[in-house]
Amino acid sequence: MRKLLKRLIKKNTPRWFVFIIDCYIVLNMFIVAYLIRFNFDLGFDKSQLGYQLSIVLMTSIIAFFLTGSYRGIIRHTGIRDAINVTIASAVIFILLVGLVFVNRKFQVYPTFTIPISILIIHWLLNIIILISSRFLYKELYHLVVSDLRIDRRVLIYGAGEAGLLTYSVLRDDKESKVQVIGFVDDNIKKAGKKINNLPIYHTGKLSTEFIEEKLVDEIILSIQKIRTSKLLAIVDKLSLLPVKVKIVPPAKTWMQGDFKVKQIKAVRIEDLLGRQPISLDNPLLHKEFDKKTILITGAAGSIGSEIVLQLTNYKYNQLILIDQSESELYNLQQFLINKGLKNITCIVADVRNRKRMDLIFKKFKPIAVFHAAAYKHVPFMEENPYESVHVNVAGTKIIADMAMKYKAEKFVMISTDKAVNPTNVMGATKRIAEMYINCLNRKGTTKYVTTRFGNVLGSNGSVIPLFRTQIKAGGPLTVTHRDITRFFMTIPEACQLVLEAGAMGDGGEIFVFDMGESIKIYDLAQNMIRLSGLSFPTDIDIKITGLRPGEKIYEELLADGESTSATYHEKIMIANVQDIDIEKVISEIEALCEINKDLDFNKTVQKMKEIVPEFVSNNSQYQLLDKENAVEILDVSSLKVKVESGKG
Repeated sequence: MRKLLKRLIKKNTPRWFVFIIDCYIVLNMFIVAYLIRFNFDLGFDKSQLGYQLSIVLMTSIIAFFLTGSYRGIIRHTGIRDAINVTIASAVIFILLVGLVFVNRKFQVYPTFTIPISILIIHWLLNIIILISSRFLYKELYHLVVSDLRIDRRVLIYGAGEAGLLTYSVLRDDKESKVQVIGFVDDNIKKAGKKINNLPIYHTGKLSTEFIEEKLVDEIILSIQKIRTSKLLAIVDKLSLLPVKVKIVPPAKTWMQGDFKVKQIKAVRIEDLLGRQPISLDNPLLHKEFDKKTILITGAAGSIGSEIVLQLTNYKYNQLILIDQSESELYNLQQFLINKGLKNITCIVADVRNRKRMDLIFKKFKPIAVFHAAAYKHVPFMEENPYESVHVNVAGTKIIADMAMKYKAEKFVMISTDKAVNPTNVMGATKRIAEMYINCLNRKGTTKYVTTRFGNVLGSNGSVIPLFRTQIKAGGPLTVTHRDITRFFMTIPEACQLVLEAGAMGDGGEIFVFDMGESIKIYDLAQNMIRLSGLSFPTDIDIKITGLRPGEKIYEELLADGESTSATYHEKIMIANVQDIDIEKVISEIEALCEINKDLDFNKTVQKMKEIVPEFVSNNSQYQLLDKENAVEILDVSSLKVKVESGKG
């Protein structure tokens, strides 16, 4: 019987069945109306009752067909359904009253009549019973479903509008196998009260003992407007409890504005570090990108591919996607084709090949260029300075030169916070690239713009995917230093700001993004372990491996001597950089590219340090070059002192 009931309630009640039940109720209410009218005395004339019932049935069928009141899903009954039933009852009443008056006037069937008082009672009974039956069925459905299908017991964190919406969605979803046992809120005034007959607990009651006593399996975070720091603190506390922690995504990400149960996911670290999405409905962006041919280098990478996806929201003329990674570019191409996007050309090519780039620029003549192609892994580039200079400096130089040669209107380079007071080869090459495009900005009509920001969440090779891989493997998680911190930004947010900065740039600016608070990587690792349902250090430990070559403990967004000025966008600032000798810098960078061809790493890095005086290697073999520089300075100073002493 239990299995049969479960099978029956899994499907929506058929419309024909609802129609029959409604007609049955109307007929029975007609009889009840007679009983009420005659004080439940059966002494009234029953000879015409059968004929009257047939008339009532006919009017009921007409009314229900006209209003469609039987078409609603009964277990989702709401105000709209109640209104439809009320209208249907009114139609039945009007039809019956009309028939009675017409018959009285024209004497079509002299022996047929129905007292108007009975019709009024019948009308009121129909409204009450038809609506009540629907809501009763709805309640019974949820009670039966809760008993038959309960898989886990949950608490909803947040007793506000978002929490109530989450409760309604969980309750009404036929596939949901959860039982909501209450709400949790930090508002002491709400504690002890009830919503939908469910208790509200204060957050102070949350403990291992409380969770075990209430048999809680999950806590669902359902708060829409919350600061990142507060969300981190809440999850940090909840992750210590023996429950799974899930989260309701931001309202802007709901599918077509509707919130579905399947959108409730286990909390990811991106949900905690990623701030509210930035809405960029700026007419300036449409003016910048509509009807334009746009070229993106490194288009298959984390940043490049997101820039491509965001550009597809505009009415571009053509997108030219360049990357040397054949497989990743192919995957991106297929994704764009499946989305039905047109006028997109994918080209497997290397930004280091001047002739190849010249042919591409000559053929397509892009109006805007987004240069995202770069080598970015600090330890790898410390071991391979030739490749770092060849791609990040020479490659950037080639693309920037082509933009000028073919008169592109705008050139936007993606830089990094590691270019600030660099301690590694990669950061130094990006700083040199910044300097080169800043020089070109004063030479032609192309506007050259730089965007500088920190780590992006989930990018290829970044710390979060690494931690996930290590957790799957059973650990340990590797952190290079207990105090190491990094700035983080979601990929979509970073790319939105890149487009915004590119549009607002007049040339020569280095745009710095507001990265929020820096995050301690050790704390990040602990949170990821606990959010995976594991215990630190019992299940998975964290191993300190030591700083990698060229790695900093703290990242910076501004170099020594730099300050910022505001823009119209609160999250975008302009770095006020120190003036440079354009001709000298260009000459030095060209010399660096020539020296790099000799494959003498020390000479290459030495030249980089001459171009970027603030480049001081950290935890690297190239620290010796800094010491040699220091010795030379010391020797010169000593010589000067001796000469002056001799004169004395």
